[in-house]
Amino acid sequence: MMLAERFDAMIVSADSRQVYRRFDIGTAKPSLAERARILHRGIDLAEPEERYSAALWTELARDALAEAQQTGQTPVVVGGTGFYIRALTFPLFEAEPLDPVRRSALARLMGEWKTGELRRWCAEIDPRVAHSGRTQLLRALETAFLTGVRISTMRDLAPRRKAIPATYLVIDPAEGLPARIVQRIHAMLDAGWLEEVRDLDTRVAEDAVAWNATGYAVMREHARSRLSLEEAIDRVIIQTRQYAKRQRTWFRHQLPGKYVTTLDPRSANAGAEAIAWWKAAA
Repeated sequence: MMLAERFDAMIVSADSRQVYRRFDIGTAKPSLAERARILHRGIDLAEPEERYSAALWTELARDALAEAQQTGQTPVVVGGTGFYIRALTFPLFEAEPLDPVRRSALARLMGEWKTGELRRWCAEIDPRVAHSGRTQLLRALETAFLTGVRISTMRDLAPRRKAIPATYLVIDPAEGLPARIVQRIHAMLDAGWLEEVRDLDTRVAEDAVAWNATGYAVMREHARSRLSLEEAIDRVIIQTRQYAKRQRTWFRHQLPGKYVTTLDPRSANAGAEAIAWWKAAA
């Protein structure tokens, strides 16, 4: 927000959970006041029951970049879904649609598998993508089982759109991250997260994909009196730490190192360093 206000930027959210309407506090969406101050794109794009994809987000992001160019603004893509960022900067191939009936049946089966089990299957069937996150592992296995062709092979053979160059600022408090996670969860509860979850539980289907956002299903269990608040908070802290660990690993290994600047937000000079990065990138 500081950089966007200082340099007249448009913020494009690259967060796979902020795309869902009404799932606001637990996904840390920018407030309405913040969105009134700075133009945001990539937020509230789908209903909670819809399955939103990286391909759909990429088209939205490309439109937003074109919009920013027309208005003379600088687009800044912000978020923690590395797969979205990669899909934009190193475009994805467009896979053929899978048979919806067979895919649904397979999804019910694999939905019960833990991520480690998915990864072991993928290591046997399509090892080049076995390092991916759960969503990508599911897609790789669906593709292999239903088409007989590895998704990595499809990617090799498919034409791609032109890549979009980017310079990256990675905000990483390193050893200070666990404490910040705890503070953030308590801040979300203070902001009304539990009340939001109770309201969503009356209006959104139990199997809606948006419930997969970190912490929401756990808080729903507390709202249904199946977990104490203390137990729920502890589980959300663990889930968030695990997710943050995966994010940090992804950003270390998947971004082009020579274009990456890492910034510790606890530094007294963090603001000045961010401004220096922006000016150098421009």
